[in-house]
Amino acid sequence: MSDENQPDPLLPVSTWLQPAKREGGRFLNPLPTTVGGLSLILKVLPDYLRGRAERDPHVPPGPFVTDATVYRQAPASGLRVTWFGHSSSLLEIEGFRVLLDPVWDERASPAQFFGPKRFFAPTLALQALPPIDAVLISHDHYDHLGAGTIRQLARLPALADAQWITSLGVGRRLAGFGVAADRIQELDWTQSVDVRRPDGSRLRVTSYPARHFSGRGLFDRFKTLWASFALAGSAHRVYFGADSGTWDGFADIAARHGGFDLTMLEIGAYHPLWAAIHLGPRAAADAFQAMRQPGRAGLFMPIHWGLFNLALHGWREPIAETEQICRSEDIPLWSPEPGLPTEVEAPLLADWWRDPSH
Repeated sequence: MSDENQPDPLLPVSTWLQPAKREGGRFLNPLPTTVGGLSLILKVLPDYLRGRAERDPHVPPGPFVTDATVYRQAPASGLRVTWFGHSSSLLEIEGFRVLLDPVWDERASPAQFFGPKRFFAPTLALQALPPIDAVLISHDHYDHLGAGTIRQLARLPALADAQWITSLGVGRRLAGFGVAADRIQELDWTQSVDVRRPDGSRLRVTSYPARHFSGRGLFDRFKTLWASFALAGSAHRVYFGADSGTWDGFADIAARHGGFDLTMLEIGAYHPLWAAIHLGPRAAADAFQAMRQPGRAGLFMPIHWGLFNLALHGWREPIAETEQICRSEDIPLWSPEPGLPTEVEAPLLADWWRDPSH
């Protein structure tokens, strides 16, 4: 492993921010966490059967179309995001382009003939992507790692020189989907790697703990690692929270970087019975407040919503509740329209999700 993958010795020591631990070949969460099995399914089944929430949109949202010509010009602010729905985004930061958990697959499922189906079509063909510097995969769940998407990306000229950055153990899955092994870099919690450009500029990507789990089948839970990530350029900082339940490490992550210009936290697929592994609107807002730092309070971007039916709540509920919380607590919300390359400059809430009948 190269030196740049080692923990940064200049960072302050934190009780929470430590390399991942294993027990019996399974990775452990930063604090004891129970992930439900059959007993949990039996508890939520009545709500699933009786529930009347609009979990799938009655009318498909969109269509949304990304104008790829926008990428010919660098963002004036130095920071631009194209949110493709759920946790998938194209992050442009100081000349670097990073794909975050890209899922273009029709379904977040082991097969494409059953399971949660996309609410709207991809806003941009993979073949239309601009040159990509890095692809960041937080963990191996189907709504964050789509096999069909990875197989296509691995063959695209636009990604010929891209670094693939992921969590421990996930590299084997990427290689199995066609990504060249020498392009893959796995990170343990607290490890960093630099994405470099010919002009000498660099983007540092650091893996941090998250409270979640992993696996793509019945018998491989916790066998690979899950993580959140900080992306730091010379002037801008972004936190990609991926999937996590609530824990006490968020403030320490932000303190290590002096805060973030954009903090991406999950608000969807939540329920009281799985609060340990998913934040939801209330806990996401609390996590953002804990991460705000003097001089760089930043903007809160909700992710992990708006594309797949993965829970019992209505599909609009996460963003509607998040909006209400942010208004009442003066939290700077930043939530763009799907597929629209948007500069990260000021609070924003696109209204594409609102019910036109109200």
